[in-house]
Amino acid sequence: MATTVDARGLSCPQPVLMFMNAIKTSADRELIVLVDTDASMENVSRAAESKNCTVKDINRKDDEYRLTITRN
Repeated sequence: MATTVDARGLSCPQPVLMFMNAIKTSADRELIVLVDTDASMENVSRAAESKNCTVKDINRKDDEYRLTITRN
């Protein structure tokens, strides 16, 4: 099972903070992060790598990104 973080409509740093909170509070190995800007996608990806996570997949549909992140 995966935890979903819906940060669409929020500007940085909110998506990163929501991701970091999910890493702390969720026991799931996989997290799905939904964002809607290039900057948020890049910042969440960098935050994931800094927490020793892997950005397994980034899907873009219209103006939204779905990042699949796994813990290492």
